[in-house]
Amino acid sequence: MTLAKIEPLFQAKLNQLQQQGVRKGDEKIVSGVLPPSDGLGPRYRLQGYNDRAFLRMNSNSYLGLAQHPAVISAETRAVEEFGAGPGAVRFISGTYAPHVELERRLAAFHGREAAMLFSAAYATMVGVLPQLISEQTMVISDALNHNCIISAIRLAHPAAKAIYKHGDMLELESILSANRDRYQRVCVVTDGIFSMRGDHAPLAELDACCTKYQSDYPEGIVTLVDDSHGIGAIGLSGRGTEEVTGVQADVLVATLGKAFGVNGGYVVASATTIAYLRETAPLYIYSNPITPAEAAAALAALDILESDEGLGLLEKLRHFSQKLRNGLQQIGFETLTGEHPIVPIFIRDTARTAALVAHLFDHNILATGLNYPVVPQGDQEIRLQVSAEHTEKDLDYLLEVLGCFNN
Repeated sequence: MTLAKIEPLFQAKLNQLQQQGVRKGDEKIVSGVLPPSDGLGPRYRLQGYNDRAFLRMNSNSYLGLAQHPAVISAETRAVEEFGAGPGAVRFISGTYAPHVELERRLAAFHGREAAMLFSAAYATMVGVLPQLISEQTMVISDALNHNCIISAIRLAHPAAKAIYKHGDMLELESILSANRDRYQRVCVVTDGIFSMRGDHAPLAELDACCTKYQSDYPEGIVTLVDDSHGIGAIGLSGRGTEEVTGVQADVLVATLGKAFGVNGGYVVASATTIAYLRETAPLYIYSNPITPAEAAAALAALDILESDEGLGLLEKLRHFSQKLRNGLQQIGFETLTGEHPIVPIFIRDTARTAALVAHLFDHNILATGLNYPVVPQGDQEIRLQVSAEHTEKDLDYLLEVLGCFNN
């Protein structure tokens, strides 16, 4: 056996990605975390740069709970009690008490009848969406939906699919109207928070549109929202896009790996829907769950989010997100209004985006540049992500370094 014939094709693809400026290259390896000191938040050591300490502005850990003592302690105790791993898929012998309790708590947190854990949010979407789609289902998707939704639609092989312009409810309505009586069922799927921009889906308008055409499809219209970047990041109580818009989706997917600071994904819905998914979703049936210790850590994170401490972290996150947006505008950068801690800087040029990422790195700041084709041509950006573990001094330093680049 040999890869000799196919490896030149692999190398050609790598060269193409390099020429396009989108090859990710070697990953930076975190080798240590320095605790907060002198009014600064945590700093991160990178392998090969051990004499430098970096401010991390590209983390999804919005509430800083990955470093919270109660979360770490809960995981440690559970490892000692249950061991390091689940040992099997859940229907064989891999379901532990922390899994069941976490599902119960997540369902209650989202005001749903039931919840179901997966190994990751990506696995959740790819596991759930195809089970909601039959051979007579049309899928309708927002143009800026995450790659997990795109992959899930491809895997599902729906009867038809349509894409509406980002957030364009008039186009969604046009699609639903034009396809009346052509399909048994429609599934409308969208991100809650769009990960590249930090804006949210207009769920109230989307729900009203779907309700208007519900009777035109024999099996109805199902709404599925992935709010992985919304839960624990927006809303007065951290319940995400649904809280902000006042509307619940039929099926909600989210993650434990961002604001909760742990690992894993989950879905909440009606009891019947979750029971159906447990019997049909391959990525649940044939994959190990998150570890019992990760489930225990997520329970501790949920306890914090539902406490006065959690409300304080959310308020801090809102304040810092607004501070960064105001500061960017004052020094002449283009961004979006909003309350989410994803704060994009639109550079709209590939070379200048790369130059700004390098400038920030030279000043010990980690940030992510997004270039075409990851984002549309002309929408090249730096995606900054605020965390409650940041401090006023951290953001002041970030804005100072950005100001030097823009002047």
